[in-house]
Amino acid sequence: MIAYIIRRLFAAIVLLFVVSAVTFSIFFVTPKLLGATPETLATRYVGRTSTPDTIRATAEKLGFYDPVVVQYWNWVKGIFVGADYDYGPAVEHCPAPCLGYSFRTNQPVWPDLLDRIPVTLSLAVGAAVLWLLAGLAVGTLSALRKGTIFDRVAMGVSLAGVSLPIFFTGLLSLSVFSYNLGWTAVGGAYTPFLENPGEWAYNLLLPWITLALLFSAQYARLTRAGMLETMNEDFIRTARAKGLPERTVVVRHGLRGALTPILTIFGLDVGLLLGGAILTESAFSLQGLGKYAIEGILNYDLPKVMGVTILAAFFVVVANLIVDLLYAVVDPRVRK
Repeated sequence: MIAYIIRRLFAAIVLLFVVSAVTFSIFFVTPKLLGATPETLATRYVGRTSTPDTIRATAEKLGFYDPVVVQYWNWVKGIFVGADYDYGPAVEHCPAPCLGYSFRTNQPVWPDLLDRIPVTLSLAVGAAVLWLLAGLAVGTLSALRKGTIFDRVAMGVSLAGVSLPIFFTGLLSLSVFSYNLGWTAVGGAYTPFLENPGEWAYNLLLPWITLALLFSAQYARLTRAGMLETMNEDFIRTARAKGLPERTVVVRHGLRGALTPILTIFGLDVGLLLGGAILTESAFSLQGLGKYAIEGILNYDLPKVMGVTILAAFFVVVANLIVDLLYAVVDPRVRK
């Protein structure tokens, strides 16, 4: 097991480097292949009335004259040992882990990410609990009552939940439950958990439900399919033949055997959401990692985009590693 974990960690490090290199290439290599010059790239970060000397000075300050390999190496080195940036009369030292300074605001990226991680973490964890519980419950009941009215209605609602885009359901729920009925908080409000847990949950309740509606529909259909297959296995018939209660047969043997594919997709979904729920954060005006990434993309601010990308990749890798370790716990067949 230890050797397996070490191999996975090594693969995770390699994957993070590949992701960072690809993202870096999109912003620097691709424009140069299309004929862009350092001066052309620098014009994105200066005013329209800037002189050629100002543009050249900006390009030099941002390192656009350096080879792409050198630029990438300086960025990677800053993560481990920090970096020095000359953005004014004094040289600013960015301590490790340094993900660079924003080209637009000249502010370090890592503190900005730390400020926004709690928002995204709160949104992702709360919604994940709701959609997992709802998806497993609805999917299990639908499998046990296959062909009934409950099964058809549940799968119909699940299909609608998967089909409706989050920006539609988010804005619709805001209009109905927040602005018209006043049952939930208006979008954009966020209170730290340690400051006021009740207000924290109240402000995020509607984003949780909206996001959970999308994912729980998929989990309900996946659970139903897994349960229908698992409940016909030989070990289920053996458990019933031993006289075990039906609840024990369904939960301990049937549902547990159907959890393996659900764990796989759950790890991916949670990992991706921890990197920023872009549409949900935009719909509810939450200042999380997704909103931060959108700002960086629209402003062509490479350090912001790189910071969110690396953080999202890290969350996905860690989530998948945890899922792999849980396989043997959930499904005894994996240990054989």
